[in-house]
Amino acid sequence: MQLTWQRDQINLILPLAVICCCLLISVTTAQEAQQPWYENLPAVAMDYKVHIDAGKEDCYHQYVKAGATFYVSFSVVRGGDGMAGFAVRNPAGEVVKPYQWQATADYTDQVSPGGYYSVCIDNQFSRFAGKLVNIYITVVKYDAWDKYAKEIEQLQLNMQNFTTTIGTVERNINDMMGYQAHSRHRESRDYALLLDNNAYIQTFSISQIVVILITCSIQVFFVRKLFEVKSSSKSRI
Repeated sequence: MQLTWQRDQINLILPLAVICCCLLISVTTAQEAQQPWYENLPAVAMDYKVHIDAGKEDCYHQYVKAGATFYVSFSVVRGGDGMAGFAVRNPAGEVVKPYQWQATADYTDQVSPGGYYSVCIDNQFSRFAGKLVNIYITVVKYDAWDKYAKEIEQLQLNMQNFTTTIGTVERNINDMMGYQAHSRHRESRDYALLLDNNAYIQTFSISQIVVILITCSIQVFFVRKLFEVKSSSKSRI
């Protein structure tokens, strides 16, 4: 009887244990699925070109891990007066950069609390013209080098100077990437302005040629009318 009771207990415990394991695996998988694929990378840089319709506002969200440095910049490439509204909200929903109608703007958070930042582009003041906007975003985790240093120190190596140098290089690289993004923004904007000027000059030139041809034709027609001799059918005696 005792063996039978123990066997029944085992038969009841095993299915419960299997169910618990399945639940834990599913919860872990769901949490991993919610995390962005770039969360464990030491640095991420993204460059987008988006079109904002007239009278519209678009918002984009970027996940930043706690302690990382968040940087975003925007530049209007073409459209309308070449300006748009730009605002940034932190993970707490607070507006850390209020809306301003301008051609370019940027924002930096050196130590992020962690979460999703909201970057909004507003084109509501432009009722008829859409805007092409360039957005550049970087997320850099400088503390990743400290983790690497701790792993190397376990091998009984002194890497403090190396870690400081690498951190400085990483910051300089991030600054250079920001300058390059600004340069690309200016280049895109100048190229768009060049294309618009070229199209305007071509259209204006063709219009002038057509006007000149029409004017010449009218002048020739009226000059010929001045020298035209009308023949009379009645003869004089």
